Amino acid sequence: MDKEVTKIESDDTSSVEIKVLLFARARELTGVPDLTLKMPSGSTTQKCLDELVLKFPSLEEVRSCVVLALNEEYTTDSAVVQHRDELAIIPPISGG
Repeated sequence: MDKEVTKIESDDTSSVEIKVLLFARARELTGVPDLTLKMPSGSTTQKCLDELVLKFPSLEEVRSCVVLALNEEYTTDSAVVQHRDELAIIPPISGG
């Protein structure tokens, strides 16, 4: 059986757009406070984070310790994102 994976980004029915908010060190590493991310329908917050690390490899530095929030509520990396959702990437904040 031939296993071929095709990523379709131009078909609006098979993709969603979400707003990604970046805080603290994540914002410093990317140089942007927020961005729009287009993902295949059914994508999890983990897949979104994977895509962000591909676009901004420097995010690997904080990847293992970020907290994710979906639509202003803390979430897990297995939550599925919907069109127009807002995903916040929140690294640990130090200070005192």
